[in-house]
Amino acid sequence: MTKGTSSFGTRHRKTHSLCRRCGHRAYHNAKKTCAQCGYPAAKTRSFNWSVKGKRRKTTGTGRMRHLKDLPRRFKNGFREGTVAKKVTAS
Repeated sequence: MTKGTSSFGTRHRKTHSLCRRCGHRAYHNAKKTCAQCGYPAAKTRSFNWSVKGKRRKTTGTGRMRHLKDLPRRFKNGFREGTVAKKVTAS
């Protein structure tokens, strides 16, 4: 058997499956780590040599369920449980 075309016909095992954290088909089944996000590591995988890769995964590319109301709450001094006073027409 040669090293080239005929060897590629024997490759029918999947090395990577879907990652439960990032959803990419980058979770290595034997190594049990994701090549894309680094799961199961606590910190998301990112490197300074890949600026575009960091841009795709940074804060603001998702829903930001908590962070998007922080500027409004900060502006009001993080007040909670109060009701605005009624303004009477005079």
